[in-house]
Amino acid sequence: MTIEGNKDEADRCITIAQNAFSEGNNEKAEKFLLKAERLYPSARAKELLTRVRAAGPTGAAPKRTPPSTPNGEDVRRRKTPAHQPPQREYTSDQIDAVRRINTKCKDYYEILGVAKDASDGDIKKAYKKLALQLHPDKNHAPGAAEAFKAIGNAAAILTDPDKRNQYDLRGKEPAQQHTHHQYYARGFESDLTAEELFNMFFGATAFPGGGPTVYTRRRAREPEQREAHAGLVQLLPVLVLVLLSMMSGFFISEPVFSLTPTAKHPVPRETNNLKVPYYVKENFHTDYQGSLRRLEMAIEEEYIVNLRHACQRERNYRDSMAWKARHFGDARQYAEAQKLRTPSCEKLQSFQR
Repeated sequence: MTIEGNKDEADRCITIAQNAFSEGNNEKAEKFLLKAERLYPSARAKELLTRVRAAGPTGAAPKRTPPSTPNGEDVRRRKTPAHQPPQREYTSDQIDAVRRINTKCKDYYEILGVAKDASDGDIKKAYKKLALQLHPDKNHAPGAAEAFKAIGNAAAILTDPDKRNQYDLRGKEPAQQHTHHQYYARGFESDLTAEELFNMFFGATAFPGGGPTVYTRRRAREPEQREAHAGLVQLLPVLVLVLLSMMSGFFISEPVFSLTPTAKHPVPRETNNLKVPYYVKENFHTDYQGSLRRLEMAIEEEYIVNLRHACQRERNYRDSMAWKARHFGDARQYAEAQKLRTPSCEKLQSFQR
């Protein structure tokens, strides 16, 4: 840049500094005046710089208006929460129904309001009537969730022939000195939660438009937490093996094959005996020096083991669906459960043949 160009740029910086100084921004004014001095020293810039530094690093602080004293309306607005949850209402009939079950009933038959020789259909009918009356989505009376759980537990026990017989036999035992619900339960607790039983009778959309209640979410978390703990216990041996493999990873070579295609094993092959598909590295033909027959025997053995595990899972699922259908007397669902296929078991049988 020429000297004349420096002079023009310095004059522009002085102009910016003058405007900033007049606005009270002394730091900005000093910054541009120093720049002007570097570009093209002048008496005008020095004089203005002296005035800016004499005024201090910042201009006079603007006067602040003291806050006004809050009036009564402001005080009330601050004390009142912005949002208060609406109070849930309930009728006298709802609270009476809850109190009857929670404080007056002595056994499962009295909870459902049926005789001890009631048929399975009478028990289900009584449960449906009470469930619609006591479900926490519809009944907001205190203790409704506990009463809903009680009728669900009663229906689940009394509709199971084996558990009902055991309950009738033990029902004549003297009461234990504990809470009232422990008296009529006597250790008979259903495997299903109250919400799961309700959904089996009415379906998941019994109350359309109503979201899950706090009770429902809490009950839904309980089996998840139990499954999580059980899953952690089952995974402990796997975690130990993973840790050992990570610690010894520097000394163990990579696997030669994979039963599924991966980025390191993209080349498909199949065993000579059972025609089991497996995948190897691209340089398998040149790098692998071991016995191909022994390798394929190991592949087939691992494949068969995986099939057995998958077959067991398929059978367990089919049996559980059939048990639930038989437990609740659903012939259609039982027939569907019997028709469930087990493809892994079929494949395993074909290999055994």
